[in-house]
Amino acid sequence: MAESDNHLRKFQKELSAGTVSLVLLAVVAGAREPMYGYQIAKRLEQVGEGVLAGKQSALYPVLRNLEGAALLDSFVEPSTSGPPRRYYRITPIGRIALGEWAAAWRATRDSVDSVLNDLLPQGTSA
Repeated sequence: MAESDNHLRKFQKELSAGTVSLVLLAVVAGAREPMYGYQIAKRLEQVGEGVLAGKQSALYPVLRNLEGAALLDSFVEPSTSGPPRRYYRITPIGRIALGEWAAAWRATRDSVDSVLNDLLPQGTSA
């Protein structure tokens, strides 16, 4: 059982690593106003049904990478309730990337679902 749990955790970590950038871009793109890290994490918890929820601190390196790739833009503003906050917004290049990544995700998801549906009986958990 413990070995199975380890395999599942490893699989979930690898799967998450490939999707976090996509969902972060989607969350920021869907916002009416720029968002700071904590808001992004909370929104992800709300819409991700807990599956993508993780350590909030793990989001910041991904946000910085997205900004470094010019997919997000950020600015810092003072906060009345603590240290200054860095706000993120999607760039035009980020919107293009989001569309392309979402299409790639859907194609991958559909392909994996097709294989699983063809090879595993319905309701199979393993």
